[in-house]
Amino acid sequence: MDSRRPGQLPPSDSAFLIRARGVRLDYGAQTVLDSVDLQVGAGEFWFLLGRNGTGKSTFLKALLGLVKPRSGCIVVHPALAQRERFGFVPQNSVFNPALPTTVREFVLLAMAGLSMGRKEESRRLGAALASVGLQGTERRDYWSLSDGQRQRVLVARALARNPRLLIMDEPTNGLDVACEAALLEHLATLNREEALSLLFVSHNLATATRYATHVALFHERRVTAGRASHILTSANLKHVYGFSLDET
Repeated sequence: MDSRRPGQLPPSDSAFLIRARGVRLDYGAQTVLDSVDLQVGAGEFWFLLGRNGTGKSTFLKALLGLVKPRSGCIVVHPALAQRERFGFVPQNSVFNPALPTTVREFVLLAMAGLSMGRKEESRRLGAALASVGLQGTERRDYWSLSDGQRQRVLVARALARNPRLLIMDEPTNGLDVACEAALLEHLATLNREEALSLLFVSHNLATATRYATHVALFHERRVTAGRASHILTSANLKHVYGFSLDET
């Protein structure tokens, strides 16, 4: 009998979740990224780092199938091919603020199309909100929350899908220091104990140094990617940012 959780990868197939090879991404006539090689494995915590405008968000869109590479390829593991095991946290919600919506309704949007009973739905809702410190807010108006609280609800909505891969585009924007620290610790726990794989766009080098197992540095249309200890070197950081961590 197969004891794996739904969507969990067989050991023989768990070498990668997403593989990018020779990927070039354009906006019109402008090349944003070129010759990108990157492989995300099960249980890895990736930080995507680089200055503004270097293609980090564009690369996430390509992974989500929203932008088509001009050349090269992005291969998704069959266990994720239907995108049901993806979770995505955007920088901001594009939901219509004129539409009255409770926190419960907002989070449950993530489970549209997934087959489950109401008991499982409620369990996932409660667990997701508790994980971001917003338990008991299910009946509150989403738009009555603070910016930071709404950002945490976005994370809860992604976690409610019970993803194997969680993709986050600067998810700590708008959070105070305590909430940011709590969220990162929770994500690190999920990564460590549940083998949740994460792709996390950030500008915080210190945070990446603490939590990342792997790093992708975006600079001048190129990406340098690999284990954090190999990428977060003084030479690489000086090349991308003009300074290294020991100079901050």
